[in-house]
Amino acid sequence: MPDMKLAEPVEKLLARGVRIPNPFSVDVGEEVDPERISTNGVVLYTGTKISGAKTLISSGVKLGSEAPVAVADCRLGRGVELKGGFFNSSVFLDRVNMGSGAQVREGCLLEEEANGSHTVGLKQTILFPFVTLGSLINFCDAFIAGGTGRKDHSEVGSSFIHFNYTPNQDKATASLLGDVPRGVMLREPPIFLGGQGGLVGPARIGFGTVIAAGSVWRGDCPEGGKLLRQEGQTASAETFHPGLYGDIRRRVTNNILYLANLSALRQWYIRVRFSFPGDPEMGEALYHGAIEVIGAVLAERLARFRDLAEKMGKSLELGERFLPEKTRGDILRQQREFRERWPELEACLTDRQGDEAGREERDEFLAKLVAVRAAQGNDYIRAIRSLERNVASLGTLWLRRVVTAVAERALAFVPSCRV
Repeated sequence: MPDMKLAEPVEKLLARGVRIPNPFSVDVGEEVDPERISTNGVVLYTGTKISGAKTLISSGVKLGSEAPVAVADCRLGRGVELKGGFFNSSVFLDRVNMGSGAQVREGCLLEEEANGSHTVGLKQTILFPFVTLGSLINFCDAFIAGGTGRKDHSEVGSSFIHFNYTPNQDKATASLLGDVPRGVMLREPPIFLGGQGGLVGPARIGFGTVIAAGSVWRGDCPEGGKLLRQEGQTASAETFHPGLYGDIRRRVTNNILYLANLSALRQWYIRVRFSFPGDPEMGEALYHGAIEVIGAVLAERLARFRDLAEKMGKSLELGERFLPEKTRGDILRQQREFRERWPELEACLTDRQGDEAGREERDEFLAKLVAVRAAQGNDYIRAIRSLERNVASLGTLWLRRVVTAVAERALAFVPSCRV
């Protein structure tokens, strides 16, 4: 039998010094750029599959230590461990850790030390630093912040579900847990989502909120600091009319606020995070990838919001026949306004005029950040934690002005849809 020959992409990585204990079991696509894979402490265990020209692997990354792993067009920061599963078109910042059986699909951004146990499903999901996910979780189309460190972090309990698909087959359902302006400062109380529970999107949940284990929460709690518990529900059977929507104020307002927070997050990455490259080898490319993902999430949320607006045509027809007379006029007014003003609303949400909101506070905050960066070096987490309270408040005020500018301009086009 002739000697087996290693595939050329695997040979190149071995020659560069990447550790591959069982190289014949590893598959690397020809499109993968070996220069975007660090030679410092990277380990590709048995059953690893890497593909995609955008793939970036920083120092200390370990792939497949528990089970086979497939990584496609992902950017991985220093010390990331993906122990088994499938990971696609997402960004993982330093020391993110995911257990085996994970499925992380496109549009995910996991910041420093965010982590999950086995069998976690994510898509279009943003986790701020230290957020911890248990096992057997479906948490797509959501943003979560909160907590100050590894011993004080927001938690999603095992078997928790974020319900992100409606009976009317729309996904304008992204939920905001915490927010960007306060969340980036890493000093807010953690959010706790109890195991075997759920959250029906689109929802807004404030910092410090606890959803009791076993509860499925169907509302908002944006002020935070509450214990939310769903007690026994009375069974009922009502006529369901596919395509008919009721009061859409909460849906429209929550979608606009989610998009506004993403706009603030993009500004934070462009003006703050990009100035902390971290890894001198791969850091710049990693943050370019993060900004690209934020842009993709904004596009996805806008597309789903557009789909909802288009569904209002059928709902208006059905509403004339089936909505209760007492509320029919108000509900039809909301839906008609949302549908008719969509072109102006979409233009408002894409013109980026909100990017310049809070300019005075932004410039003052960035000026003060220069001294902090000089003292703390490239360590983003340490630098943000070291900010004096008044400086952190200034940064939060800047980002709040971005959120408010985007949200208020958008809601002005659909005033009957404001909560």
